[in-house]
Amino acid sequence: MPVDEIKPTRSGLLIVRRRMALAERIHRLLSMKLDGMMLELIRLTDQAARERKELEEKYAHAREMAAVATMMEGATGVLLAALSVEAVPTYTTGHKNVFGVHLPDLEPVMVKKTLIQRGYGILGTSSVIDDAADAYEDLISAIIASAELEGGITRLLDDIERTRRRVNALEFKVIPELTDLRRLIEYQRDEMERQEAVRLRRIKKIKAKRRW
Repeated sequence: MPVDEIKPTRSGLLIVRRRMALAERIHRLLSMKLDGMMLELIRLTDQAARERKELEEKYAHAREMAAVATMMEGATGVLLAALSVEAVPTYTTGHKNVFGVHLPDLEPVMVKKTLIQRGYGILGTSSVIDDAADAYEDLISAIIASAELEGGITRLLDDIERTRRRVNALEFKVIPELTDLRRLIEYQRDEMERQEAVRLRRIKKIKAKRRW
């Protein structure tokens, strides 16, 4: 029932009180959710900052190892070793539920490989190729982990904004309007009761006069 259709009756007052109780309960739950999401956002942001720093370090290390491998094996040797790897690194996508928000959950697939899975053979290459491969596999793993965190932060920010708008709407619009309506209905009912009491007293006086 729309607010403007609620009558100043006992049943109307009960409807308003029930709506107020529901609005206050939802406001309380959303506020708790908002606080929890803010704490999770801070945690993820701190973790993402650390991951980005590690990512930069792993990127620099991978480039360094690639340069060493190129110097030792030559550009052609490094290229042949890279082309011999058949399994392309990828990841699977899932989600984890945090305060009702679906955050991305990325799982690396065929990123870390054994020497056999790399395909270039143990005897045909030197250890610097393996070191470079290890470095780039670590880099790819770090990229996936960083992407998971950044995606989670983006989704959290979106849901925090939506939840904050709902909390503000309840706090500054819905609940105040229901409070004013409840007071208005209570005032109108008090006025109606006073008028009824006056009317009954008048009837009583009229009846008393008639007896005389």
